[in-house]
Amino acid sequence: MAFLEIEDMETVIYGYQVEQIADGNEEAMPEAIDAAIDEVMGYLTPNDKKNWQDGRPLYDVDAIFSATAKARNALLLQITKTIAKFHFINLCNADILYDRAQKNYDRAVGKLKDLATGNLTIKSLPLLDTTIDNTADEPLPYRSGSRTKFNHE
Repeated sequence: MAFLEIEDMETVIYGYQVEQIADGNEEAMPEAIDAAIDEVMGYLTPNDKKNWQDGRPLYDVDAIFSATAKARNALLLQITKTIAKFHFINLCNADILYDRAQKNYDRAVGKLKDLATGNLTIKSLPLLDTTIDNTADEPLPYRSGSRTKFNHE
């Protein structure tokens, strides 16, 4: 079992709509689910930019998306389902309120951006261990810089 299965999608899209949109293509929904998981993981995975070292929580993405059944985070699961639905309905607009799906998608992405920037915190999500091992002979990282220029504009 994976983080998000086809059966989980029943709470965001009706079965007859899935059948109409997929039109016999058995791979359409799994591809949409995979795309949604990749998109959500992309928002939560830190990169090598310095701004990821500004004290915001760094989530253990592998642990989050390896969770199954009741161990999954409910909010993140709902966000991922909403994004998967949006990827799926791009195939067709059969009895789907596209504008509503677009607004839900935009809201879900907004929540992911808030989560990624640290403006939203989900306490139940596992964090990466970012403690520095000071037992090594290597010096601690040094950061320097100046404040941004003050403007009266």
